[in-house]
Amino acid sequence: MSQSLAKMLSGTELLEKVQALGDLPKEEKARHCGYYTVTKNGVERVNMMKFYNALIEAKGIELDSKQSSNGRGGRSASYKISVQSNGNLLIGAAYTKQMSLEPGDEFEITLGRKHIHLKQLGEEDRVD
Repeated sequence: MSQSLAKMLSGTELLEKVQALGDLPKEEKARHCGYYTVTKNGVERVNMMKFYNALIEAKGIELDSKQSSNGRGGRSASYKISVQSNGNLLIGAAYTKQMSLEPGDEFEITLGRKHIHLKQLGEEDRVD
């Protein structure tokens, strides 16, 4: 499981830090503001989406209000999926975003007679 090494800045503190970092590339700004994790293999990954979302929130921009009048706004989760032609079940990004899941998050699968149960594994649940 990945772990964050620094406090993720937010609000005014985030805006001031980004401004102070001047002409650094956006990935470096995100990293300096704490928006990165280090995997168990020591690989550093910058989380640009969390960084951008924090910037939007810090600037007071409301994106989650009402759906625009032109009918756009993306698909919402329907809580139904179908088995694909290759036999896979795909759980879309709407679900993973709603749960704030990140690449590498692990789940335990339990099969029932007519259900599949996914349990997200926390650090204490993992056996390495």
